[in-house]
Amino acid sequence: MDEQEVNIRLENIIFHIDVNSAFLSWEAVFRLYHKGGTLDLREVASAVGGDMAMRHGIILAKSIPAKRYGIKTGETILEARRKCPNLILVPPNYGLYEQCSAAFLNLLREYSDIVEQYSVDEAFVDMTASCQLFGTPEETARQIKNRIREELGFTVNVGISSNKLLAKMASDFAKPDRVHTLYPEEIPGKMWSLSVSELFFVGRATTQKLFSMGIRTIGELATADPRWLRSFLKKQGEVVWAFANGIDLSPVLSAPPANKGYGNSTTTPYDVTDEQTARKVLLSLAETVANRLRTDGVQIEVVAVGIRYSDLSYVSHQKRLESSTNLTLEIYKASCELFAELWSGRPIRHLGVHTGRVQDEDFTRQLVLFDQTDYEKLARMDETVDAIRGRFGMDAVMRAAFLDQPIDHMSGGISREKRTVDYSKITVQ
Repeated sequence: MDEQEVNIRLENIIFHIDVNSAFLSWEAVFRLYHKGGTLDLREVASAVGGDMAMRHGIILAKSIPAKRYGIKTGETILEARRKCPNLILVPPNYGLYEQCSAAFLNLLREYSDIVEQYSVDEAFVDMTASCQLFGTPEETARQIKNRIREELGFTVNVGISSNKLLAKMASDFAKPDRVHTLYPEEIPGKMWSLSVSELFFVGRATTQKLFSMGIRTIGELATADPRWLRSFLKKQGEVVWAFANGIDLSPVLSAPPANKGYGNSTTTPYDVTDEQTARKVLLSLAETVANRLRTDGVQIEVVAVGIRYSDLSYVSHQKRLESSTNLTLEIYKASCELFAELWSGRPIRHLGVHTGRVQDEDFTRQLVLFDQTDYEKLARMDETVDAIRGRFGMDAVMRAAFLDQPIDHMSGGISREKRTVDYSKITVQ
């Protein structure tokens, strides 16, 4: 490697850091170092799984030994146990995950002030300006990887390249606890032989379409005519062709872009068959969605409701409001109207409330003739409730409709049972 090639590479150095089996690794480390555990969950067939009683019974993360049994993230616990009857299953603990994620990101920020959190367990880091302070890109990546293992107790993969796409592809190579490069000149040798299903942004449906077109490897996709791809796949054809050739112009963003919409959904603990119960679920979702809107200082103009029936079929409906809002009761009212128009009377398994057309909070309310609603009073009530919940916890204020009810008064997102684990009720090996 000559000096000119090194300088070209150093013009743009992007890392993608991905925690290996994050949820399971974080649980394993917590048990070993804080709960007196002696069994490392990462070294046996184990998985993090949702609560079957609450109908969240799917695999959320699995160990490498569990992967050897063919266990996959997203499959049901029943399917996983058929493959591995001795599978050790542990409950999710999102409160722990948030703490581990924060520690992980804080360490990365010691190396660059441009860190983009891509998910709870992975991040992009723009090392272009700071890499020379720590050594070569490979030396710096190994330093980060080793510090995370030694100081935080879990392992990561680090992918290095000149853009986000290639860095992410590199971090998905052999695991765990590895550093991989995928510079543009390495694409033919390291990436083109892989199946198109391994390419970022190519999902199951697109994979099948590409297979039907005779394209099975990323290399075959890269050398295909982009105009021909567009005729079959429309705009996505151009995108996946560019990705197959390592083209990605997206920058690393230290601050997330503004939300284009806010929403929440929940799987109900039992099939809902009456409108009264469905309305309570919609109210609990409106509570959380409206709270997020007010926290971010924005309002919305569009409300949508989605229903997943017990047979897993899905329908949705939306409407545009006469004026933008972030009031809980106004979003709830619109949700109920949509639900009444949409529901077929069949048993409901899952409900969602989603919003769109986000506006700044100072957006002027459109006056409506004969509307006697005191919107200022409703706004003051919401602000007061937010303040009380912010100081004393989300359960400090609850609407009477939810007293002695199985429906959580603030539903959606990460459910309550997944936020903490009562270790006094489980055996830590």
